[in-house]
Amino acid sequence: MVFRMETNRDILISGASVAGPALAYWLSRYGFKPTVVERAPALRGGGYAVDFRGKVHLGVLSKMGVLDSIQAQQTRLSSITYVDQDGRPVSRMPAGIFAGDVEILRGDLGRILYDATSDGSEYVFGDSITGISQRPDGVHVTFSRGAPRVFGLVIGADGLHSNVRKLVFGEDGGPVRDLGYYVSIYTVPDSLVQERAGLLHSVPGRTAGVFSAGRQAIAQFYFSSTDAGYDHQDVEQQQKILVDAFTGVGWRVPDLLDAMREAPDFYFDSVSQVYLDRWSSGRVALIGDAACAAGPGGNGTGNAVVAAYVLAGELAATNGDYRTAFDRYERLMRPYIAKGQKQAKGGSQFLAPPTEKRIRQRDRFFRMVGYLPAKGIIRYLSTRTATGIDLPSY
Repeated sequence: MVFRMETNRDILISGASVAGPALAYWLSRYGFKPTVVERAPALRGGGYAVDFRGKVHLGVLSKMGVLDSIQAQQTRLSSITYVDQDGRPVSRMPAGIFAGDVEILRGDLGRILYDATSDGSEYVFGDSITGISQRPDGVHVTFSRGAPRVFGLVIGADGLHSNVRKLVFGEDGGPVRDLGYYVSIYTVPDSLVQERAGLLHSVPGRTAGVFSAGRQAIAQFYFSSTDAGYDHQDVEQQQKILVDAFTGVGWRVPDLLDAMREAPDFYFDSVSQVYLDRWSSGRVALIGDAACAAGPGGNGTGNAVVAAYVLAGELAATNGDYRTAFDRYERLMRPYIAKGQKQAKGGSQFLAPPTEKRIRQRDRFFRMVGYLPAKGIIRYLSTRTATGIDLPSY
């Protein structure tokens, strides 16, 4: 099928995490000219583990030709165990519920997607958008470092705290809705956990864990708070908040916190969701967490890859008619995304149960799951929202 796109061929994508490079892949394949601008000076390494679940996620990755590379670098987590303060097991969770069909470190995934797209896309690192002006001849964009440029379309794939969303959509109505929890993740010495295993320890309102990720180990913390009052750019402040939240917690928590100071990839943020009435405004659209962050357990990474496939496909199918393409993209994706957001909201208290009673209930649930008579039930629980869409063939 041949597409003719005399206009709107040049498309700027803000963000080189997952949704941005995935969108760049499909746009380039359909004859568009994507440019990806990323605030970070280079690809981000390490980071938290992300997963893909079910035939929809895996089908899109297979069409992109990256599934084999992802499977070759997956974490292959074999077991996840909740332990008491003395390290004794209290319950185990099937790895498939936590890690999906394939789990990979965010940094490894980023490198795979970059390698798959760098030949057909322009990447600009160490820069960010400072202004967006929509005019009859296109979108005039200014940057913090680079010279101003004009693009046919601009796509914000720049995450929960999206710069594009703030510039074009504003923050009226509070699109970011916190779920009352905070998360911190960073690399720690692999001596703190057995290979291919994960350990979690909970006290009321707080959960700490450490996971083997093949070549390294990852510490992970969740804690409840109505408002941690932090600056997104102030790492020292964020680390103090984390230490204060987990002071007095036993098990391996002191060792994990000691390792925090040497971590090259410290991450801290609220557990939040994003709700917008529209994902597009004129020639500008949003994708991934910028448009509809779901939070942990909401299939965010897999759904971002699916959204990239749909958005690029609709732009190609409409020969660059962005108004029609954006409307089709949103109509198809909204019900699918809503399922993941509902699932994440319903499961948020599993992250850090507020009382000892809730912790015991959670542990009892996972002990029961291990004895379910049919593996199909576990499969259903882990993929029911990720597979809830029929994708067009573009």
